[in-house]
Amino acid sequence: MPLPALAKPTDRFTWSDYQSWTDDTRWELIEGVAYAMAPAPSIKHQDVVSRLFIRIELPLRGKPCRPFFVPTDVKLSESDVVQPDILVVCDPGKITPSHIEGAPDLIVEVLSPGTAVKDLRDKKALYERVGVREYLVVDPLQQFAIRFLLTADGYDKGAVFAANETLSLATLPPVEIPLWEVFEVPGPVPAAD
Repeated sequence: MPLPALAKPTDRFTWSDYQSWTDDTRWELIEGVAYAMAPAPSIKHQDVVSRLFIRIELPLRGKPCRPFFVPTDVKLSESDVVQPDILVVCDPGKITPSHIEGAPDLIVEVLSPGTAVKDLRDKKALYERVGVREYLVVDPLQQFAIRFLLTADGYDKGAVFAANETLSLATLPPVEIPLWEVFEVPGPVPAAD
């Protein structure tokens, strides 16, 4: 998709530029480079986002952490603006009337074929750099999730969770997500006595 009006392909964009663009196309900025968001996600993608959001939001009711879902602008720096599928912010000072200002505690990206590489490489590096404490990547087609936790040395190697396992979010009050319910597949088979 073409860049916003008055832009040159070599330009580096800022939060001010981003705010001046029309809403006909959704954009993200990573290190000042404008990326058009993929066309509308598949129904399967949206179903997985919805089921994940509910399982994150319900245990957080009445707690200080607030979940949000796409399209919510997250301004990570003057040249980094993203719209994750799901995010959780535990510092109310980061929530403005129009956007989130600073790194959320948790970001969830549900992979789409057109954005998977960007989510696993570029966004992961960005989220690590700005201090997102927990980054969850969910693949609705292959039916697994990878959870990256921020350490003093950057993100860990990631823990992989299969569709028949329970995913525990590490940075939030106890949130357990039965992935078989998210992917709508059979759950774990109880062990025989």
